[in-house]
Amino acid sequence: MPLCGIELQFPRYNYAMTSLLTPGRIKIALFTGLYILGFGSWFIAQGNYEFVWYVATMLVFIVIIVSTLRTSNLSDRILWLLSIWGLLHMLGGGIRIGDHVLYAQILYPFHVDGDFTVLKYDQVVHAFGFAVAAAALHHIVSKMAPTMGRFGRIMFPALASMGLSVVNEIIEFIAFLALPGTWVGGYFNLELDLVANTLGAFAAVILIELFRLKNRS
Repeated sequence: MPLCGIELQFPRYNYAMTSLLTPGRIKIALFTGLYILGFGSWFIAQGNYEFVWYVATMLVFIVIIVSTLRTSNLSDRILWLLSIWGLLHMLGGGIRIGDHVLYAQILYPFHVDGDFTVLKYDQVVHAFGFAVAAAALHHIVSKMAPTMGRFGRIMFPALASMGLSVVNEIIEFIAFLALPGTWVGGYFNLELDLVANTLGAFAAVILIELFRLKNRS
């Protein structure tokens, strides 16, 4: 189907031969299920309802990913990275270092001034997570629009990943409004998260395209 000069090709699969439950995917599902069960139980026991909310949100996204796997056909490598992103998120809220959780841990003090602090674990996880999201979207765009040029393969997945990062911030805002005692940071924290999301998304797709270019040369 041509759209603005780009031919979209929706993959057709032999559903009898294509199984969602490959050995690799079963391992990913077991790994993901174990840490969700472990951390979910821990958060409930501790009364950490902010991260119980995030676990519930993560389960919704897992359902979306699984229900679209036949079309997206994401590789096990990308699925592992998505699962690791989820684990890093759980670790960020579940591990305490002194008087704060891992999410607030300063990895290197490039700039330290309240909310305007760089570089924190939180920002690294944001950059990593939306880099993985951009890589997954790049995979889908490359399959569905194989005639799309390099510029489009960079811009569309990166911008879509940035859009997902906004959804993530809205979810955090809902938690702040609905759950007493929840504080995810102020304006500087929000903007630094969005900057990290953007850098991660564009870095991922640019590196993928450079790798593809190198392999073709």
